[in-house]
Amino acid sequence: MELNELEVFQAVAAEHSFSRAATRLHRTQPAVSQAIRRLELELGERLFDRSSKSGRLTEAGTILLDYAERLTRLKDEAENAVRELQELRHGRVMIGVNEAAVHILLPIVEQFRKAHPSAQVEMRRVRSRQTPGEVLNRSLDFGFVTFEPAERGLLSVRLGVDELVMLAHPKHPLARRRQITMEEFGRQTVIAHSDYSPRRERVLRLFEEQHARINIQISLASLDGIKRAVEMGLGVALLPRRCALSEIARKQLVAVRVPKLGMPRDLRLVYRRTGEVSHVAGAFLDAARAHAVET
Repeated sequence: MELNELEVFQAVAAEHSFSRAATRLHRTQPAVSQAIRRLELELGERLFDRSSKSGRLTEAGTILLDYAERLTRLKDEAENAVRELQELRHGRVMIGVNEAAVHILLPIVEQFRKAHPSAQVEMRRVRSRQTPGEVLNRSLDFGFVTFEPAERGLLSVRLGVDELVMLAHPKHPLARRRQITMEEFGRQTVIAHSDYSPRRERVLRLFEEQHARINIQISLASLDGIKRAVEMGLGVALLPRRCALSEIARKQLVAVRVPKLGMPRDLRLVYRRTGEVSHVAGAFLDAARAHAVET
């Protein structure tokens, strides 16, 4: 049973005439008659009472008309759904991130949402070493990493460079310094992230190699919690500068460079080199490229 045959059937039922239905559908009357005959043969039932000049439906025809109208509505809904997706009224972008990446990607999300307010953006926490594989196997549209992806199937947009800085309360004794030594930082009351990360381990290893002490007194499970604790004057923290740009701009926090601990690194959004890209993902990539910096 073909949808176009059902549409012919609906037209004949609505017009009560094969000839008027043919005119409405811009077809010949024999073509309309053949479409109805194919339906009747397939169903094994007459759909119209041929003895009636008004084109009255048989009992089978009445039943089929109800289902035909439902199927036509479903077809229209499906076409509208795809059209809306194409027009970015709906659709979702999936991005693999670490906690710090959220702060870096939010300006891109803001620009994207202004242009496409009904599109959804979902950021999923994924470890950096797993991110390229997740993008390649299409579990993610994009991934945030701090290295040039080695996988040949990936490309990346460079969003900038970041480094670790000491975040402190504006009234902290070291807040007026442009930079401090690693040893000076280690002597402060340090607030650290409680989760493992390669960068955290590198910092701890540097202190061990230099036979220096780091005075970690408070460990918290989120960057926002750490920033809030620093704002309260509970200690200082070593965090990526970009995750605190708004607090620094509002003078709630001060960023002081610690050159030995800076560990600058690229910030990149990775995506698949080839393959079909959804309309919404393509629009997000355009927004990311608008924020890109030259390599």
